[in-house]
Amino acid sequence: MKLNHLNLTVSNVLETHRFLEKHFGLKGYGTLAPSEAMSFLSDDNGLVLALFRVAKGTEVKYPPGFHVGFIQESEEQVNQINQRLREDGFKVPKPARLHGSWTFYFQSPGGFKIEVVC
Repeated sequence: MKLNHLNLTVSNVLETHRFLEKHFGLKGYGTLAPSEAMSFLSDDNGLVLALFRVAKGTEVKYPPGFHVGFIQESEEQVNQINQRLREDGFKVPKPARLHGSWTFYFQSPGGFKIEVVC
């Protein structure tokens, strides 16, 4: 059995959808076009990521340790993603050696934490 579907509640579905397409190569999934209420993306391995807008009047709150990880094949790939994010105006820390990995964490436009690691 494999994990093949994950749902995230986000503050802005369309912004988060575009961000994940541009910076992490996810692609629209299915025939339903992304909307302000929901969207579906998939990765190269078939994982489907559903994004749903947080209920009106509430804010996105994930537990402190919660994050979505994008494992890279090399430190150079981690560095390149970090640089592209910086060039696009995202405030991301420089990669560092943490828990034996070359990595950095940052808040996504949708309100959840992302780790880029190798």
